[in-house]
Parts: sequence; C-alpha cells; structure tokens
Amino acid sequence: MSTYDVAVIGSGPGGYVAAIRCAQLGMKTAIIEKYSTLGGTCLNVGCIPSKALLDSSHHYEHAVKHFADHGIEIPGEVKFNLEKMIARKQAVVDQTTGGVDFLMKKNNIEVYEGVGAFKDATHIDITKTDGKVESIEAKNIIIATGSKPSTLPFIKIDKKRVITSTEALKLKEVPKHLVIIGGGVIGLELGQVYRRLGAEVSVVEYMDRIIPGMDKALSRELQKVLKKQGVKFYTSHKVTGVKATAKQVTITADDKKGNPVEFKGDYCLVSVGRRPYTDGLNAEAAGVKINERGQVEVNDHLQTNVSNIYAIGDVVKGAMLAHKAEEEGVFVAETLAGQKPHIDYNLIPGVVYTWPEVAAVGKTEEELKEAGVKYKAGQFPFRALGRARASADIDGFVKILADEATDEVLGVHMVGARCADIIAEAVTAMEFRASAEDISRMSHAHPTFTEAVKEAALAATENRPLHV
Repeated sequence: MSTYDVAVIGSGPGGYVAAIRCAQLGMKTAIIEKYSTLGGTCLNVGCIPSKALLDSSHHYEHAVKHFADHGIEIPGEVKFNLEKMIARKQAVVDQTTGGVDFLMKKNNIEVYEGVGAFKDATHIDITKTDGKVESIEAKNIIIATGSKPSTLPFIKIDKKRVITSTEALKLKEVPKHLVIIGGGVIGLELGQVYRRLGAEVSVVEYMDRIIPGMDKALSRELQKVLKKQGVKFYTSHKVTGVKATAKQVTITADDKKGNPVEFKGDYCLVSVGRRPYTDGLNAEAAGVKINERGQVEVNDHLQTNVSNIYAIGDVVKGAMLAHKAEEEGVFVAETLAGQKPHIDYNLIPGVVYTWPEVAAVGKTEEELKEAGVKYKAGQFPFRALGRARASADIDGFVKILADEATDEVLGVHMVGARCADIIAEAVTAMEFRASAEDISRMSHAHPTFTEAVKEAALAATENRPLHV
C-alpha cells in the first residue's frame, strides 16, 4: 500500500492548488479525482467553459451591433456557428485541464483516478471505473470534493429540456425561449450567452432583485443594462412547478401578489445555487461530521473534528468561489507545514462575468446599515471616463464605502467594463487598510477604466470628483 504525507480528495481549484502547495513544502502528496480529467467543476463545467462562451458570444454581438460604429464594414450577414463555439470552448477546457496534469507531474504529485472513500481516518479506498479498488494511506487528508447544482424538490432535471449549467454549456441549438429559474451569477451569465445568440431569455427570481447577495445598487444597474439587452425579468416570483414534454417546458409561478403565472419555453435552466458534494465519501467511516446543510464542519483552521482531516472550498461554509477554495488550499498546506497563514474572508472578491461585469469586495451598504456603522459613500459613472467613451463601454459605475470617522475603505462595488480585473485594486488597498484618501492620491494612468476608482475615492473623501 502506498503511503503519503497528504492525500487530497478532489482536483478542483482548491484541491489541486492544495496538492501543489503541499508538494512545494516538501510533503509527499497524492490527489484523487473521480473523473478522467482534473480541474473539477470550475475548469470542466464551470468558470472556464462559461467564460469561453461568454467571450465568443460577445465577439459575435460586437460584430453584429457595434462594428459599424467603429467604421468596420462586413459584407453580407454576420453569422455564428454554435457547434464551432462549443468546440472552441472544449478546446479551452482541454488546454486548461491539461495544464493541471502538467503541474501534477512537475510537482511529483501522484494522481489516482476513481472515487475516493474513507476506510478510516488515515486510509482511503479508491474505486476505479472498472470496479477495482485500490487503497492508500495518508498521514493527513484534505477533503476538496466541491459542489453540484442544486434544484427544487418538485423539479425533475431531465438534462434534455430541464437542464443545469452543465447541460447549458453544450447545447446543440440556441433555445427559442430559455426560461431561467434563479437570478444569480450562473443563470445571468449563461442567459446573456444565449440572448446574444438570439434566444428570448426570461429570468424568474424568488427574491425582489437579481444577484441578491450583492449591493442593491449593483443589482439595479445590472438589471437595467440587461433589460436594455432584451432579457426579461420576473422578480418576487415563486416557482411552483416545472413540467416538460419532448419539445416544451411549462413553468408555473406565483407573482408578488400571489397570482398564478405561467411561462413556456423550449428549455428551462435551473440555476438556484449549488450544494456541497460529499456523495460516496463515506465520511462517517472516518468520524467526520457533516452538518444539516451537507457541509463538512471545520474550525478556523479548516480542520474537521478529526484532527488529521481538513476540508476546503465549496464543501465547507462560505462563498462557493474558486479563488476562495484556492486560498483555503494554500492555507491548509501551510498549516500542515507549521506555518501561520491567514485568510480575510471579508476580502474575497465576488464577480459576475456578464458584460458589463460586476465585482465587489467588503461590506455592502445594506450590511453597514444593519450593523449601525456610520459610513460615507462616493460614486463615479463610467460614462464620464474618456477611456469608456473611446470603447463605447459607458454603462456602470464604481462605488466606494468608507468609514465616516477614519476614512478606511469598508467596501467597493462596481459595474462596468473590466471590473473583474479592476476589483483587485480595491482588494489590494483594503488588505493594507487604505483610506479613501489614500486611493484618491494614487496616480492612475490616463485614459483607463481604473480612473473611476480614483474618482469614486475622491467622491467618498471630500465629495470632489474631478470629472463630473
């Protein structure tokens, strides 16, 4: 039986990064993955493929709607090839997962393909696709089994007409009418992909706004922009039933007044969040506690109730984000090496990769009000930037929230072009506990989108932005 210092169950961003860091720190490491490719949900059926389709559909929309404004004339009708888009998406996935394979070899990490299940606290049985079982021993074990799409109790996912994000990434046709249950990140991103390609898209959301976990101002702005793009929204609607035939799906719901309404589409995307995935893990054999929400219970060191077993990523509490999982993977590896790592969960940014993009870090206005924190807010619109006008990306704004007394930045919220990248500036500033004035006095290259951050900081500091 092979023995290791560390065995990682699951090869998503949390798992494979944990394995790499353990190996870098001198530990003999193994990683176990049930699928034939490494990378987990994010690389195979999540972050990476969805961004590939978002980019392809964005290029198409740009060619159809905006090239002429730039003086670019294309003879004949601009057409898209969905099959080729899907093939390109898969090529990006293959290249990315292949990169993880390379990293495993580079760091001398042993890869096992199969379902990893606890035999006890230090032994794992790995059931391969042919049914054969191989056992390994590990001094320490990291659970990184991720999550799966959630559904509602009365919805049957048939993977044909009633689908999850996994199936939405490989459709053979553009839906005529895509009804999306859930106005969160995944539904909005995939909805925008197919709206650009000509689908009618309807978003049915239980809460009174989309992306309900983010600042209300971001929800309002994104919904306004997506409505201009043709997406229809039905907020404060409680879905009561989903019935599919061979060619149609009927969704029933109660509106905000309790009146029954009905939606008919040829596809229904169920996008109501994700659930921790521990199926087949046999955690009880190791004595590991799993709570009523299906999460592996951990302490502040990401250690389970069994001292040599840790858990990270979507399978534990907190936001289900790939970069959060990566930070936790590094945290556990360095903890095992005797170091004293730290994660500030308040400074894990959240991003929606629609266009315009949405990004945020720190506290929302609603959270600060609820906590009774006195704050000041500064906001600056992208349409006032020369760079935004040059590229015709004028939707959105940057909002900075700072402590009223100390001027320390407490939250940064933005909608606009390249916000997924710009948010890193806010994270950096907040990691060093910068004030709004600190940011306002930093030189920002002109013309850039990041100038909006400086201007919002000026607005928060002394209500004196320069360009509005």
